[in-house]
Amino acid sequence: MKPKRILVTGVGANPGFDLARSLLRLGHEVICTDAHPLAPGLLLPSTTPQVTPRADDPGYPAAMTSLCKELSVEAIAAGIENDLPPLLEMRDDLAALGVKVWLPDAASVETCLDKAAFHDALTAHGIPTPRTFLPEEVDATPASLELVVKPRRGHGAQNVYFCHSREQARVLCELVPDAMVQERIYGSEFTADCLVDRAGGASVILRHRDLVKAGLAVVASTFHDTAVSDRVKETLRAVGAAGLCCVQGFIPDGEPSRITITELNVRVAGGFALAEAAGADLVGQWVSGLFGLPVDHDRLTYRPGVFLTKYVETLATGDVDTLPLP
Repeated sequence: MKPKRILVTGVGANPGFDLARSLLRLGHEVICTDAHPLAPGLLLPSTTPQVTPRADDPGYPAAMTSLCKELSVEAIAAGIENDLPPLLEMRDDLAALGVKVWLPDAASVETCLDKAAFHDALTAHGIPTPRTFLPEEVDATPASLELVVKPRRGHGAQNVYFCHSREQARVLCELVPDAMVQERIYGSEFTADCLVDRAGGASVILRHRDLVKAGLAVVASTFHDTAVSDRVKETLRAVGAAGLCCVQGFIPDGEPSRITITELNVRVAGGFALAEAAGADLVGQWVSGLFGLPVDHDRLTYRPGVFLTKYVETLATGDVDTLPLP
């Protein structure tokens, strides 16, 4: 495949940032976009940086369409959840411009963006997932249950709090925007980096989330487990997943057979670089599928026991007048 011009959104966060770097390594031309001019990905060498409106700004669709025309964009990859709803609405207009976007249908995306709806979908398919309650249902939580209060929507670990009583949960529901309450699950936490081809065939690369900070696995290691892979594939089918995505869950302490799924993100995961380090051609095969070529699942096999560590570094310093301001 000749190099493609691919626009990556949300390059201020780990998934978009690392996706842009992976595409660069594969030889593609990358346009990096974010709503914040100090987003780290806008400073990546050999990319075209562009500041865009926020995804919830009424001017976002027009700005993205204009960029695609001006820069001859051939495909868009969402690096952050916020960009998914407007990109879905724009899909026909983008297709008319020759810009490819590989996402599930709108119902599937909405199910994955809304954690309460995701719980309902998995429960309907008999897939173990944490018990979930809306704020008005807090009194229905078992008194002995440890709880997590979090937003129904959003990415990372923003506004996520652990508590031990209904009283604490009620207070937190007043503070957390659009809150929901879940039971707290203990065990070995994992992420599955997934690529679902256009026929529904899925490859799954499993990694333990050995150390998590602010929702990101900063230490991780790959592993093989057929039961976990099967549970992840059940989840992908249950919500109609497509393209590049990631699934998170737990192998509960003392109950290895009760593999519990917590969420599915309709985008690449923040630690997907480990899948590639372990031998899976994750982004390369996604690009193939994106442009209508077959996904070679034989190139998505991987080695267990490969590790990843992340840390915060200073990427750049400089004069703010040089930033790619809108």
